Amino acid sequence: MAQGTNSISLSVRIGICAPSTPFSREAADRVLALAARTHPQAELIFDEQCFLVEGHFAGNDKQRTDSFVTLANDPSIDAIWFARGGYGAARIAEAAIAQLGDGSKKKIYLGYSDAGNLLGALYREAIGEVAHGPMPSDIARQGGEQAVCRALDWIVHRQKDVLEPGLTAGKKYAAFNIMTLAMMTGTKLMPDLRNHIVLIEEISEYLYAFDRAMFHLSGNLEAHGLAGIKLGRIGDIPENDRPFGEGAEDIAKRWCDRANIPYLGQADIGHDADNKIVPFGLLNV
Repeated sequence: MAQGTNSISLSVRIGICAPSTPFSREAADRVLALAARTHPQAELIFDEQCFLVEGHFAGNDKQRTDSFVTLANDPSIDAIWFARGGYGAARIAEAAIAQLGDGSKKKIYLGYSDAGNLLGALYREAIGEVAHGPMPSDIARQGGEQAVCRALDWIVHRQKDVLEPGLTAGKKYAAFNIMTLAMMTGTKLMPDLRNHIVLIEEISEYLYAFDRAMFHLSGNLEAHGLAGIKLGRIGDIPENDRPFGEGAEDIAKRWCDRANIPYLGQADIGHDADNKIVPFGLLNV
C-alpha cells in the first residue's frame, strides 16, 4: 500500500480502493498533497489495487473484491473512500458484502456514481455509515480540490455545512446516480427505501435515456413507499438528432406523478465539483 504521511499525529485512517475503474498515481499524489495541507489529522491509504489495469477495470473481479474486503475488515481503518466510479462495482458487491466481518461495521463509506452499488448493498445490510459524496477522482475537475476537501470535512470532522442543504433532521435519505439505482432495482443489492427521500442525479445521458430510466425506476419504486424523490443535476446531456421536447425536471415530475411518488424539487448533488454529501438513513445531525 502507498500511504500519505506527515509529522502531525494522525487520528483518522482512510482506506481508498477502486471497485470499478483504475485511478492514476499522479491523481493520488495530488489528493495526498492536498490532504496533508488541509486535513493533517487524516492518513490516506491508497491500496495498490487502485492502480491496477485489467481491461476496463482496476484489476480483475477478485483483486477488486479482495481490496475492498481487506480494507473494510481492517479494524485500524476508520473509513473507506471509493476512488472513482465508472463501471465494475456491481460485479463484486454481493460477494464482497458476504465476506465482511465485525471490523466493517463501524466505518464510514463514501462515494457516488457506480460506487452506489456498494453503498446500496452496505446500507441494505446495515453495515457502517454510508454516504453519497465526492471521491478522490474529483480532484481532476475544475474546482475539484473543494470537492475533495468537502469529503474530508465529512469523514474527519462531520461538518454539517458540507451536507446537501435541503436535508432535514428526523427524515430518512438516500442518494444515487439514477442509472445505478435503476439497474439495482430487483437485485440483491437493493436496499429498503421505505419512507426515504431519494435524491437522484445523472451525467452524460440522452434525455430519452433519462426518461427510460425514470420509467423503470418509478415503476419499481412505486410499491416501496418512498417519502419522495428530489432531482439533482442532470449534467452534460448529449444533443440528440431531434429535440426531446421535455427537460429533465419535466420528465422526473411526470414519472413521479404516474407512480404516486411525491416530487420534492431539486437537490444540490451531481457529477461535478459542487456535489454535496448525503448520509443514508435517518438524519440526526
